[in-house]
Amino acid sequence: MRRKIVTLSLVIAGLTIGLFGVPLAVGLAQFAFTEEQASLQRLADFTARSAQPELIHDEVPSSIPDPDDGRFLGVYDGQGRRLLGDGPPRGDDAVERALNGRAVQDGSGSDLLAAVPVTDGHGVHGVVRAMAPASAVYERIAPAWLGMVALAGLVLVAVWVVARRQAGRLAAPLERLAVSAQRLGEGDFTVRAAAAGLPEIDSVGDALNGTAGRLDDLLARERSFSAEASHQLRTPLSGLRLRLEAALDQPDRNPREAIRDGINEADRLERTIDELLVLAREDTSTTREPIDVPTMLAEIETEWRDRLPSHRGLECHIPPDLPQSPVSAAATRQVLGVLLDNAELHGAGTIRLSARDLNDAVAVDVSDEGPGPRPGAMAADERECHIRPHGMGLAIARRLAEAEGGRLVLSRSSPPTFTFLIPAERFGAPVA
Repeated sequence: MRRKIVTLSLVIAGLTIGLFGVPLAVGLAQFAFTEEQASLQRLADFTARSAQPELIHDEVPSSIPDPDDGRFLGVYDGQGRRLLGDGPPRGDDAVERALNGRAVQDGSGSDLLAAVPVTDGHGVHGVVRAMAPASAVYERIAPAWLGMVALAGLVLVAVWVVARRQAGRLAAPLERLAVSAQRLGEGDFTVRAAAAGLPEIDSVGDALNGTAGRLDDLLARERSFSAEASHQLRTPLSGLRLRLEAALDQPDRNPREAIRDGINEADRLERTIDELLVLAREDTSTTREPIDVPTMLAEIETEWRDRLPSHRGLECHIPPDLPQSPVSAAATRQVLGVLLDNAELHGAGTIRLSARDLNDAVAVDVSDEGPGPRPGAMAADERECHIRPHGMGLAIARRLAEAEGGRLVLSRSSPPTFTFLIPAERFGAPVA
C-alpha cells in the first residue's frame, strides 16, 4: 500500500508538472523567438538609417554595426548584390521581397530573418538584411529550460518525501488494524485499536473495538450462563437424589409419595432448564411482553415454600396491585433464585420475600436472619464466586439484573437484605 500511495503521488505530481511546465516552456520559447525577431527588426532599421546617405548616392557604406551576439548583418545594393557585412553574395528571397519596398520578417526556417529596404522616397537603393540562427535562440533559453527541469525534479523529490511520510501515516494505522483484526479472529477479544487521528480510519477502529467488546461480553455471558446453569441445576438434582435415596432407605414407605416428590423435583428441574435455555437465547434488544410481577412472585413463593426445610420459614408480602415489568421472566426467576438459594445455604432463620411499588420501579427484597455476605461479594467476578462458598452466584445475578435494565444491591448488611430493582411499566409504556 505504501508503494502504491507513493507511486500515485508521483504520477499525479508528474502530470501536474507536465500540464503546467510544458505549456510554460513552449510559451517561453515563443516569447524568446518573438523578442529575437523584434531585435533583428530594430537592428536592420537602425542600420538602414545609418547607411541611407551612402546608398542613395550609390556608395558603399563605410561601416555598419558589428553584432557580436550570434547575429549576422549585411547590406545589399539595389540589384541584390552584397556590399558589406555577412550574408549570401546574392540576396535571398527575403532581400528580393524587400527590394519591392516592403520590410520583411521571416522565422519559418532554421534562421530568423529581417530585411529592411533603404529608400529616399522615390525608389529603393538597397536592403539591410539581419539574420540570427534559431539554434542561438535555443541556446539562450536552454538555461531557463534546465532550471525548470531542475525545479520539477526538486518538486518530485519533495513529493516523494512527503508521500512516503503520508503513506506511512496512512498505512501504519491500517496495518495495526489488520493485526488487531487477525488477533480478534484468533479469539483475542481484549484487543483494542488505538486512535490514529484520521476520522475514516478511527471509524473502522471504533467498529472493530465495538465488535471486540460485544464478542467479549458475549463470551462472558456464555461463561456466566455455563456457571449459572451448573449452579442452578445442581440444587434440584441434589434434591431429587436425596428424595430417591430416602425412599430406598425406607423400603416400608409408600413409594407413591417418593415417586410424586421425585416427579415434582423433575418438573422443577425441567422448568429450570427451560428458563436457562430461554435466558441463553433471549435478545434484550427485542420487544417482549411485560410480566405480571405478583403472579410470578406467587409462583416463586409456592416453589420455595416446598423446598425449604421445616426449621426455616418463608414469609412473603406481595401486594396484588404491583405494576407490570418489561423484564425477562427467565432472568428475573434466575436472579431471585440466586438470592433465595443464598439465603437458604448461607443465611439463618426465616427468609422474607417482599415487594414494593416505587412508582418507576418495583423493588423485590429478599432477607434472612443470618450474618450477611462477606464484603465485596457483590463486586466479585464469576470465578471468585465459584471458588468461595459464600456469596455463590451474586455477581452473576448482578450481571443478569443489569442486562435487563435493573439493579441488584445489598440494601442492608445486617440482617442481610438484597433488593432487586426492576423497571415498572404502566399503561403500556415504561415510567420515566
